[in-house]
Amino acid sequence: MALQNIGAANSDDAFYRYKMPRMITKIEGRGNGIKTNVVNMVDIAKALARPASYTTKHFGCELGAQSKFDEKTGTSLVNGAHDTAKLAGLLEIFIKKYVQCYGCGNPETEIIITKNQMIQLKCAACGFISDVDMRDKLTTFILKNPPESKKGAKDKKAMRRAEKERLKEGEVADEELKKLKKETKKKVPSKEASVKPTSKKKASGSDEDHASPPKRHVNIREEEDEEEDDVQWQTDTSMEAAKQRIQEQLNAVTAEMVMLSTNETEKKPKAATSKAVSASSKDDPKAENGQRISETLVEEVKVHLKKGVTASQFRSLLGSLSGSPQDIVTAVYEALLDGVEKGFAKELIKKKGYLLASVGQEDGSQLRLLRALEEFCGKSNPAAVKEVALVLKALYDADVLEEEFIVQWYQEGVAGVEKDSKIWKNVKPFVDWLQSAESESEED
Repeated sequence: MALQNIGAANSDDAFYRYKMPRMITKIEGRGNGIKTNVVNMVDIAKALARPASYTTKHFGCELGAQSKFDEKTGTSLVNGAHDTAKLAGLLEIFIKKYVQCYGCGNPETEIIITKNQMIQLKCAACGFISDVDMRDKLTTFILKNPPESKKGAKDKKAMRRAEKERLKEGEVADEELKKLKKETKKKVPSKEASVKPTSKKKASGSDEDHASPPKRHVNIREEEDEEEDDVQWQTDTSMEAAKQRIQEQLNAVTAEMVMLSTNETEKKPKAATSKAVSASSKDDPKAENGQRISETLVEEVKVHLKKGVTASQFRSLLGSLSGSPQDIVTAVYEALLDGVEKGFAKELIKKKGYLLASVGQEDGSQLRLLRALEEFCGKSNPAAVKEVALVLKALYDADVLEEEFIVQWYQEGVAGVEKDSKIWKNVKPFVDWLQSAESESEED
């Protein structure tokens, strides 16, 4: 069966991975009962990941004719005689409206029906959610006949239930262990709790006299207690013994007060030093100098771009700039997107030659470009963060960035200091799509 690329815009791309069968039609019947049978509608619908009833109904809505798809036999019939080219053009309209992502144009989307009965397309490549025009006639048919959920949904639910049961069983086991530990503690009291060594006051009356005895002395006392079970111990209630106990308690309290005061004095200088360090980091002349260098680099690159130099001339001019390779790539990226508020991917593809001239063919050059993208998004630019997946998709399709470097950059970012940044959340769907596409190609 002959195959073609999904979407008319991709018809000339020999390496496009999303393909569908060419449409085959057959006119049946005569007179008023004449009908057009789309012979391979089921295969086309499978390639588009949409029910065949949707495409058949779309033909009927666009042609103003009755259409019917038989689920049992898989036949798709449209009343009237229609040539293949006309139906193929209508199928292209369906693909643009209900299959391709409105952001990146990828056909790997999923139909979602919201609580408000709105139809959306969620892209598996860039994560973009496209809002379908609800004025189209086919939308009412889709709302009445929603797409079936994925087969793996039941398995996922079963796995979640099993995991919850395992967690409950684990909690019950933990509680039983805690009860057993408590019971054993009650039955067998610890040696340290049972032994209460008495301290004798020396003539000096220092705090060291009331320190707890060494462990070896405790062990000796325990052995003596075991040997002399018949000895009865009594508390001395005389005035001298009472005064001695009061003095011991006072000494312990004063010792704690001294320790608290020393801890507070230690904490204060530490806090002061931390404040001083933070203030010095803010007023660091090196940081300010680096910021000024980056600003001057951006201005210099803008001047060259305004002159209208070619990509080859631009590459030679970049060699004369002062700064590290990373600073130069970052400056070029910012200069190319100067004044752009949205549609960053389209703007970068327009200026692809300048971007390639700044990146070059050196080792790590693509990572420098990815870090420049990250820095640009980090400069309080929410629109850039929102469109980061679209930018990556555009640069990947234009062969500016390769898969292995995108995945490496993402993994480093997720494991780095800025792992909680929104940029990684927006990049994740695209990286997942890259890795799934690679695994599918290996299986093929």
